[in-house]
Amino acid sequence: MKAIENIYRKREYEVSMRFPEFTCLCPMTAQPDFAEILISYVPDAFLVELKSLKIYLNSYRDRGIFHEEAVNAILDDFVKTIRPRRVAVVGTFNVRGGIHTTVKAQYTGSPEQ
Repeated sequence: MKAIENIYRKREYEVSMRFPEFTCLCPMTAQPDFAEILISYVPDAFLVELKSLKIYLNSYRDRGIFHEEAVNAILDDFVKTIRPRRVAVVGTFNVRGGIHTTVKAQYTGSPEQ
């Protein structure tokens, strides 16, 4: 994932992106899990470059990872690279074993998050 300069950094505004084709592998069964990932953030000095975000999210395709871990890892990597004022990542996972899972993780600029 790559950062690009935000020329409107003095203005607070929100950017939302939907990635409806997220896939990863269940670490227990190695079966594919499908989800929609929503990222909403308030940028500071940087914006995310969208093609690099797509490539980053596609890198999970062959990775064995739990739903909660995937959403939190995406949040951590986004905060580390883009350094937004605030960001929320929501993963809405398709039904698996009769259970529908939605995971939301957020960063609000406080260092303990």
